[in-house]
Amino acid sequence: MPVTSLVRVLSTSLVVGGMALSSVADARTLSYAIGYPPGSDSAKAAQNYADRVEKFSDGELSVKVYPLSLLNFAETSAGIRDGMADIGYLLSAYFPSEYAHTNLLAEAAMQLQFFGDEIQGKEGTAYIGALAEYIFFQCEECHSEFEAQNQVFTGIASSSNYMLNCSEPVTTVEELKGKRLRAAGSQWSRWAQTFGASPVTLSGNETFEALEQGVVDCAIISAPDLENLGIIEATTDITIDVPGGVFAGAPISNTNRSTWQSLTDNQRTAMLHAGAYISAEIPWVYHQREAAVLERARDEMGIEVHTASKELQEATRAFVRKDMEVISQFYEETYGVTNGAEMLEEFRPVLEKWVELVKDVDSQEELGELYWNEVFSKVDASTHGM
Repeated sequence: MPVTSLVRVLSTSLVVGGMALSSVADARTLSYAIGYPPGSDSAKAAQNYADRVEKFSDGELSVKVYPLSLLNFAETSAGIRDGMADIGYLLSAYFPSEYAHTNLLAEAAMQLQFFGDEIQGKEGTAYIGALAEYIFFQCEECHSEFEAQNQVFTGIASSSNYMLNCSEPVTTVEELKGKRLRAAGSQWSRWAQTFGASPVTLSGNETFEALEQGVVDCAIISAPDLENLGIIEATTDITIDVPGGVFAGAPISNTNRSTWQSLTDNQRTAMLHAGAYISAEIPWVYHQREAAVLERARDEMGIEVHTASKELQEATRAFVRKDMEVISQFYEETYGVTNGAEMLEEFRPVLEKWVELVKDVDSQEELGELYWNEVFSKVDASTHGM
C-alpha cells in the first residue's frame, strides 16, 4: 500500500458497532516540562496530570512529561513563553519581576500561622484553594502578567511547611546570626535578615551542591523536597517549626498561550479539569509525606531533628504579624505593585472560606473534586486565555 494511502487509513475514523471512534493517530501530544527529577513527588503528580488530560479529553489530547530533561526551574518561564514546552511547572518566585502580583499573594502564606491548630496539616490545601479562586476570578493583573510571558494560568500548587535544613544546629536567635540561608521567596529573605542572617537566592536544582560545599549553611525548604531534590544527603540538622509558611508560588500547569488558543473548548476544559487535580495532589502529598521524611531523616540517616527555641518561635510570629503590613509596601517599592494592600484585604476572606472548606476533606481525590466543583469548573474555557 502506498504511504499516502496508509496515512489516510490511519487517520480515518474507525466504525465499530455503528459508532465512530477517533483513531489514536488523531490524538495531539503536548510536552510538559518539570524541573523535578524522575521519581519525585511532583514528577509523579505530573504523570497523573498527563493521564487525566487524556482521560478528560476522551483521548483527543495526550501529554508527554519531561522531568528535569527539557527545562530546569530557571529555564521554565522563558521555555513556556518561547514554545520549548507546551506546559511547564513554573515556580513564579524565581522570577519576581515577571509575576509580581502572583508572588505577592503567594508570599502572604506565612499568615497561615494565625489560623492555629484548626488548619494544621492542611495549610497548603487551604491556601491553594483560595489562591486558585482569587487568581482565576479576581486578579486581572495576574493574568496580564501571564499573558506578557505568552502563558495561560491553569492551576497552582504548594508545598507543606517550610523548615530550616542545615549543615549544623540552628535553633536559636543567636545561632541564626551570620548564617547564609537559601531562601525561595522574599518573605523568607526578610525573615532571615530580621535575625541577622544572609539570604541567598538559588534554584532548587542548585541547593544540594550549595549546602554540601558550604556556600549556604541552611536551606529553607519543605521536608518532602529534601528527598525530591536530594538535599537530604547534605543535611545534618533540621529545625521543623521555623520559619513556617508554605511555598505557594507554583503555577504548575501554565500553558503556552499559542498552544492553549489552538485547542478546542472541550480540550481546554479537560486541561482545567486535570489542573484541579494536580493542584490538589501536590499539597496533599507534601503534607502526607512530611512525617515520613522526617522519620527517615532521624532514624535512618542520623539527622538531628530539632524544635526552635521558644524565643525564636515567638520572634518569628512577631515577624509574620509585621510582615503582613510590609509585603504590600515592599512590592510597591520594588516591583511597582500599587494595589497590594487592597489585594491582600480582598484575599483574606477567600482564605478564611477555604480554611473551613478543607477541614473535613479526607482524601486527595476529595480535595481534587472540591477544587474542581468550587473553582476550576467555573472557568469559561471559551474565553479564558483567549
